[in-house]
Amino acid sequence: MLKKKLSINDLIKECHRVAKSKGWWDDTRNDGELIALMHSELSEALEAMRSHDKENNLAEELADCCIRIFDYCGSRKIDLEKALLKKIEYNKTRAYRHGKKF
Repeated sequence: MLKKKLSINDLIKECHRVAKSKGWWDDTRNDGELIALMHSELSEALEAMRSHDKENNLAEELADCCIRIFDYCGSRKIDLEKALLKKIEYNKTRAYRHGKKF
């Protein structure tokens, strides 16, 4: 089991290491396929929300989405942690709801 105080980049490395060890990177994978798999996990999260067991399944499906995102970032050497921190700081400067309805 992983220790609790890991950085985002530590989780990225671990998710990618596990995916590689399970054969998911034996062949070249294209970006479209990988983005679609992330999207499918969010669709499963939506279905979990609609079911009667959403407390357990929703968190699991959201975790699956994070794992897919982290694995992708690990494969493409994307510093997601840096991007997240930068985006959070930028969002603090934005107008209320950014002028959008939704």
